[in-house]
Amino acid sequence: MQDREKLMHWLLQGDPAIVYQARRDLFSADREELLPLQSRIEREGWGARLLQARRPDGHWGRGFYQPKWTATHYTLLELKGLGILRSNRECLASTKLILETSIGRDGGVNYARTVKDSDVCINGMVLGLACYFRVDKRLLETVLDFLLRTRMADGGWNCEYRRGAVHSSVHTTLSVLEGLAEYRAGGYADRLPEVKEAQAGGEEFLLEHRLYRSHRTGAVFDPKMTRLSYPSRWRYDILRALDYFWFAGRTRDPRMDDALNLLLKKQNKDGTWPLQVKHPGQVHFDMEAVGRPSRWNTLRALRVLDHFCC
Repeated sequence: MQDREKLMHWLLQGDPAIVYQARRDLFSADREELLPLQSRIEREGWGARLLQARRPDGHWGRGFYQPKWTATHYTLLELKGLGILRSNRECLASTKLILETSIGRDGGVNYARTVKDSDVCINGMVLGLACYFRVDKRLLETVLDFLLRTRMADGGWNCEYRRGAVHSSVHTTLSVLEGLAEYRAGGYADRLPEVKEAQAGGEEFLLEHRLYRSHRTGAVFDPKMTRLSYPSRWRYDILRALDYFWFAGRTRDPRMDDALNLLLKKQNKDGTWPLQVKHPGQVHFDMEAVGRPSRWNTLRALRVLDHFCC
């Protein structure tokens, strides 16, 4: 108990985003306590710094997608990940800008106008952004259509479908699942049976792979996916996958056990979890240092383990 108390105290010394999510997910604080904490995110710390980098035209970086990771798309993902207020005007306006100006010929968001087929990963992430910031449902319809239409026979999704891929990708599938989960959490009711079916199929795809293993051989299909990162960007890892299942409110499935046990093995002696990898690219600033204890990974690991193991 004493060690847990020390860990909680350490988390509560972090950025307002960490404090807010720790109080919400580990202390079960009520709304009256949480709202003032959440409101701090846009005024202080990481959230305020990201908002200050927004240009008058509603963009960050050089536009929608370049450079990684300081463009509009990925900066909005970071702000969403922080837990910034859903009602934040700047984030809503920039998300609407994506949907109002970047829909391609196939109905999906397409930042690369020279490419015929829209990218499925991008559309999964944009759906999550749009639903988190409560964009009008009329702006979501073609993106949702695109995602439901591009689902593969094995239940998941793969950006390489446009090049003939027949097996889903865990990267793409998780990005779409996160978007569909935000659709449901946001109270969007249209086409809910289709969304639920697609979400269940995508989850089954990940579980068939025990979140990080080949469904045929049982081998780890990419060691990079076992390393804990934050922000994850578009990349898949076991903690991001487990955090999705927590957010979606799923009960423990035995096929999660390998990933949960691996997560426990990564815990430091002081009870924290490290930041194991940083995905290369330009950033506004580093929230944490690789190799050091990570409040983000510790917070997410604790809420996952509290949910599935206790």
